[in-house]
Amino acid sequence: QVQLVESGGGSVQARGSLRLSCAASGYYVSSSCIGWFRQAPGQEREGVATIDSTRRTNYTDSVKGRFTISKDNAKNTLYLQMNSLKPEDTATYYCAAHIGGACSFGWLMNGYWGQGTQVTVSS
Repeated sequence: QVQLVESGGGSVQARGSLRLSCAASGYYVSSSCIGWFRQAPGQEREGVATIDSTRRTNYTDSVKGRFTISKDNAKNTLYLQMNSLKPEDTATYYCAAHIGGACSFGWLMNGYWGQGTQVTVSS
């Protein structure tokens, strides 16, 4: 059974930093596709970043240059380092994973999901 547990969310002022973690069980972050999504109140869930088995990464335009996705295969954990945070980054952040297929936000939408962690950025 695949379980994804996010942590590291919190409240921070604009231009601050946070690092989110996603601990996986029943699934190896070293294989296939894993990534981060976020959902703000009243808005649709959007993809933030993905990383595949070759460590190739992809980011949505609004976070490029500020966020970095990475994974530690030994700890079976996914990370999202978020720097230069903005109030518009406020959302619940979710970890998602899938097996096989081409790594993309669309592919991950049909995969396994964590419960989310809240990130609040104040101006």
